[in-house]
Amino acid sequence: MHDNHISKKILNTFVPVLVAFAIGAVIILIAGDNPLTVYGVLFKKSLFNAKGFANTLHYASPMILTGLAIAITFKANIFNMGVEGQMLFGAFFSGIVGAYLPIESSFVMKVLCILTGAVCGMIFALIPALLRAYLHVDEMVVTLTLNYAMAKVLEYLSSSVFRDQGSGYVCTPTIQNSAMFTRFGNNKLTAFFFIALAIFVIMWVIMRKSVLGYEVTAIGRNPKFAEASGMNTRKKIIILMLISGALAGIAGAGYMMSDQFKYSLSFSGSPGLGWDGMLIALLGRHSPVGILVASIFYSVLKTGADNINLYTDIPKEIIAVIQAIMILFLAVKFFNERYGLFKKFGKQKKEVVK
Repeated sequence: MHDNHISKKILNTFVPVLVAFAIGAVIILIAGDNPLTVYGVLFKKSLFNAKGFANTLHYASPMILTGLAIAITFKANIFNMGVEGQMLFGAFFSGIVGAYLPIESSFVMKVLCILTGAVCGMIFALIPALLRAYLHVDEMVVTLTLNYAMAKVLEYLSSSVFRDQGSGYVCTPTIQNSAMFTRFGNNKLTAFFFIALAIFVIMWVIMRKSVLGYEVTAIGRNPKFAEASGMNTRKKIIILMLISGALAGIAGAGYMMSDQFKYSLSFSGSPGLGWDGMLIALLGRHSPVGILVASIFYSVLKTGADNINLYTDIPKEIIAVIQAIMILFLAVKFFNERYGLFKKFGKQKKEVVK
């Protein structure tokens, strides 16, 4: 019975991916190219090539952390939609520390930048956490609103107070060499990936083996029962939101120190590393191992997209189409699992027939 349940979960995870790739294949055929050739380039250049695979791991690093940041709250039915804002807040001020603090020690500088990112993410997450825990304010609405507010505040700071006057576009000064993660050879991989991997191991232990992990599951399944059994759910909500914010802030700091090196208005890309984390958490079914695999898979799509432009006649935007279809199917699946939409629709249909 347990094996059947696991098999069903795996099947439900892969169906949206397979459907997205199937629809993508139809679009590629209509465009006059061979889907097998296009997908072959996609995976060969990002997975089965040493440089490409290293770059894939590099881009997966922040997404592992944003995926975990989403998962630890969603498992407790706390919808922290502010991971994007928390990530940007952490990235911005870790960049400011890296650019302005006169610290010669590379190790000390890197530790300070990462800690700055974590603290900023936690500060951002604390506001909706307190509102949810003590006033029962919907954290989804608060975090979504704060995302927009944070983006505007950082836009103002990077275009005025902390603007790099020598640059031709809006950005902060480049961080010092001591704050940068050094690349390993002729690729983009840095020590940040191994930091993300270490945090993944810690989060796996927390979510799978610790008391807090069991409490997260209990709160997610039945918060009233958890409260009645003596669990301080208010305290747990705040702790989970703080952990989530710290993970998002570290993701931003690490991406700043290993890839961007300055804050610009396009720092997180589109739709953004925080939103990518949400897709990855859904794809990985909020499991740490699932999130690790989903992060690498999603990074394969991002890394391989540029190669599609180079080696085929299909534009790389086909990957954006595939990602959008996956998001649609995963969102429908998520809401159906949470709210039983298909069951409700089925009941209404039967009532109409009667």
